[in-house]
Amino acid sequence: MILDRSEAYIGVLIDDIVTKGTNEPYRMMTSRAEYRLLLRQDNADLRLTEKGYKVGLISEERYNKFKEKEKQIEEEMNRLKNTIIKPSEEVNNFLVQCGTTPIDTGTKLSELLKRTELTYKNLEKIDKDRTELPKNVIREVEIELKYEGYIKMQEAQVAKFKKLETKALREDIDYEKIYGLSLEARQKLNKFKPLSVGQASRISGVSPSDISVLLIYLEQEKRRK
Repeated sequence: MILDRSEAYIGVLIDDIVTKGTNEPYRMMTSRAEYRLLLRQDNADLRLTEKGYKVGLISEERYNKFKEKEKQIEEEMNRLKNTIIKPSEEVNNFLVQCGTTPIDTGTKLSELLKRTELTYKNLEKIDKDRTELPKNVIREVEIELKYEGYIKMQEAQVAKFKKLETKALREDIDYEKIYGLSLEARQKLNKFKPLSVGQASRISGVSPSDISVLLIYLEQEKRRK
């Protein structure tokens, strides 16, 4: 089972030790991870339960509870994104009391929830159709919607990162012979022998321009074949 940097902190830890080496005890600090917005404490089960179940670490009972939670989160997010609140005296008085701007056109509940002054809990006053949900489901829905824009940006970064991870590097490459790589990059790449361009990009001393050179090298290799 492989956990990459976008899925778990242990993925960051293992990858750092393999690609960067260490001359002293390694401490796993959250600041070492690029995707901290995705690696949150509240969504650990959403990130890892499915993987744990597939390798036999999660019981059937626990897995079924997880799937129910996942379903509730998805359904509630869809409901909030599809429920439109129309402007009225009651609604706008409520918004003003909460310290936020009144609305003059129909607005989705999900958009109102993104406002700093509003929470899932206080929106209950104008959200007439909501049903009772567990606290952990509510928390996840609120986080996912409030930070949706930032989360999507980070997911796009992960997609880009995973493309580099799929670009494999042969272990027998002699980086000294690749024209355009910096001296430090050649030495580090020959020392660590990364298995992918993504892994190479995280080696200290390998710059973005060195990665560009590697990508060109791989493209040229492909054409020769």
